[in-house]
Amino acid sequence: MISKLPNIGTTIFAIMSKMANDYGAINLSQGFPDFPIDNQLIEYVNEGMRKGINQYAPLPGLPELLNQVGEKINRTYGITIHPMDELTITAGGTQALFSAFTALVHENDEVIIFDPAYDSYDPVVRLSRGKPVHLRLKEPDFHIDWDEVNDAITPNTRAIIINTPHNPSGAVLSDEDMKILEKLVLNHQLYLISDEVYEHIIFDGLEHHSVLKYPGLRSRSIAVFSFGKTFHATGWKIGYMVAPKEIMYELRKVHQFTVFTVNSPAQYGIAKYLQDESNYLKLAAFYEEKRDLFGSLMKETRFTPVPCHGTYFQLYRYTEIEDKHDIEMAEWLTKEHKVASIPSSVFYENGDDIKLLRFCFAKTRKTIEQAVERLCKI
Repeated sequence: MISKLPNIGTTIFAIMSKMANDYGAINLSQGFPDFPIDNQLIEYVNEGMRKGINQYAPLPGLPELLNQVGEKINRTYGITIHPMDELTITAGGTQALFSAFTALVHENDEVIIFDPAYDSYDPVVRLSRGKPVHLRLKEPDFHIDWDEVNDAITPNTRAIIINTPHNPSGAVLSDEDMKILEKLVLNHQLYLISDEVYEHIIFDGLEHHSVLKYPGLRSRSIAVFSFGKTFHATGWKIGYMVAPKEIMYELRKVHQFTVFTVNSPAQYGIAKYLQDESNYLKLAAFYEEKRDLFGSLMKETRFTPVPCHGTYFQLYRYTEIEDKHDIEMAEWLTKEHKVASIPSSVFYENGDDIKLLRFCFAKTRKTIEQAVERLCKI
């Protein structure tokens, strides 16, 4: 069989989680919490099951969830959307991204991707027979060089994808960044895919600048969000995408032939849970406390942090410990010191080794303390 993705193997996240299990390591690699979700949310989902909401939901999503998300967007960003036309519930953020790329990208279209990047972006562009154009975020703060972006745009450029707050660096785009991006998108008539799955996990008094707040961007954007990230339920694989009506029409064509619709009782439960806005507005403080705990304990190690302003990941440099390639370093750390991480090179098109490991701090206090205690022994 001739592979459509000949250079793609098993994702590093699955590899490192398996290695953590095999070697009895504490898993700070794959991005999932190890603490329970809110019992109230579980009760709401169970209520949906008991009420018989167990069959197919409408393709866009249950009306009550669509309306609640519309209200949430209004409360959060001060804008009004039309839920039935501009919103679709998806099987997680990755499926929303797949639908977005598949609907937008045609053969030989170019899509600008910023490295380090989430590993699903490039393969889906290639599956759509497009051409990924990788630009590198600038260290040490992982900012975008907008002059470089402008120079990279060609007549074949179809879209740009951004991710803020950014996985894996924890960087956050500013209002100034978004205004520059808005001019580029409008001047070149590009589309924008905005990966905002960590919208509520943002620290240090910073504000999340969603594309939805900028009229020019909103008119040409697909914004992707995740309930799994927000409500500690990554295994539910449920999120949503927002786009103008004419773009959403095309997105739903793809959506209907990938998943058609999404888990009905989960939609019902989340719709009820969203009625209390504290269930998502308190998230930043919750994770900032975990970031600060992890950071304060890690000061006793020989790892050097990269500042993290969002997400539940933090990069650490290990050059004071070893000069190994980061994949080798991550494997050694897992096998010999029983703490699993993600090597940053997997987020780069060319596998650039910048001697950084990504750790997930979406863990209980006990897990964080036990992991750092092991790291302190290196």
